[in-house]
Amino acid sequence: MGEGKQGVLVVSGNPVTQLQAKFRELENGFKDWLAKQSLPVEAAVVTATSSLQGAAIGGLMGTFTSDLSAASLPTTPSSNPQAMASLNQAQALAGGPLIQARNFAVMTGVNAGISCVMKRLRGKDDVQTSMVAAFGSGAVFTLVSGMGGPNLPANMVSSGVLFALMQGGLFKLGEKFSKPPVEDVLYSKTRGMLSNLGLANYEKNFKSGLLNDTTLPLLTDSALRDVKIPPGPRLVILDHIKREAELNKGKGGRRT
Repeated sequence: MGEGKQGVLVVSGNPVTQLQAKFRELENGFKDWLAKQSLPVEAAVVTATSSLQGAAIGGLMGTFTSDLSAASLPTTPSSNPQAMASLNQAQALAGGPLIQARNFAVMTGVNAGISCVMKRLRGKDDVQTSMVAAFGSGAVFTLVSGMGGPNLPANMVSSGVLFALMQGGLFKLGEKFSKPPVEDVLYSKTRGMLSNLGLANYEKNFKSGLLNDTTLPLLTDSALRDVKIPPGPRLVILDHIKREAELNKGKGGRRT
């Protein structure tokens, strides 16, 4: 902080950015502490914190669905067991804030707890871990929410399988989009070279001519001309490749 010419206090830095940095620092510190704990302690903490987050989300959703459920669900009891089971399922999905907070707390807490245990025991976070955790959360959600109906064990298993398939599919989808495309891998050295030379805008020219990392040592003036790179950048690129080749050759010579 400092003072302006007229004595006005000036705050240095963006307070929002500072708050975000402080939050990340606290989050990383908490994760480091948690990783040093025993498996039961870590699983209990992860389950509890995830349950609180789920309860908050469920309570918020319940405030939007409570009016709808009160208006649409019948108030008179029915003697038909199938109708009563359907009513219980509808109430579980469209209940008030407390019901939804309970349901989401159980679902997210069990999922996070099983994932934590699986990661510690198996040493990795993969689709199997994700699907096992989802199966457990789906089964327990059916038990707690009242959606099981008269055939509770079968419905718990079917819900668990449905949750597992959905989360497994989402996990695989996330993996697919998080991995860099093969094209980007083939042009990693090329991209770095062009960026260092201040010629990053010519990356598209390299790709149009399929001039990737494997062709860098083979580049010629005519090859660069064919992909419509102007004379100046051509000279800079060829000089850089020549210097790099001489440097590598010199290193090789010193080893012998």
